[in-house]
Amino acid sequence: MKTLLIAFTSLLFTTQLAFADVVGRWKTIDDETGQAKSIVEIYEQDGKYFGRVVDLLMKPDDTVCDACPGDKKGKKIVGMNIVTNMVKKGDVYEGGQILDPTKGKVYDCKMWEENGNLMVRGYLGFFYRTQTWYPAK
Repeated sequence: MKTLLIAFTSLLFTTQLAFADVVGRWKTIDDETGQAKSIVEIYEQDGKYFGRVVDLLMKPDDTVCDACPGDKKGKKIVGMNIVTNMVKKGDVYEGGQILDPTKGKVYDCKMWEENGNLMVRGYLGFFYRTQTWYPAK
């Protein structure tokens, strides 16, 4: 009986890992300084995934995006969606875009989980940069 309980628990845990997704809060890291930069919350809405900044760790929370394009220009970064319209395809989330509020640039985006971390790739044609985002506690 004990062996059966252990086997069932192991199966349940393995199944949960296989179906883990990107929904949750993730800590971003500044590429230049290596310091924690922000907390981004990934959420699902109508079958698409979005990511909004919920906390800035290196700047005041009322910092605005002066370099952002369009209707995001001059808006507060906290509360802003920087990841938009991602669609889950197997183990990868793609088809959306990511905004770099520091530079005001928008890139195509792809995300996937790797070893409990979120790999986020912004790309323009053949050029890309991949960041590792860590679970925020």
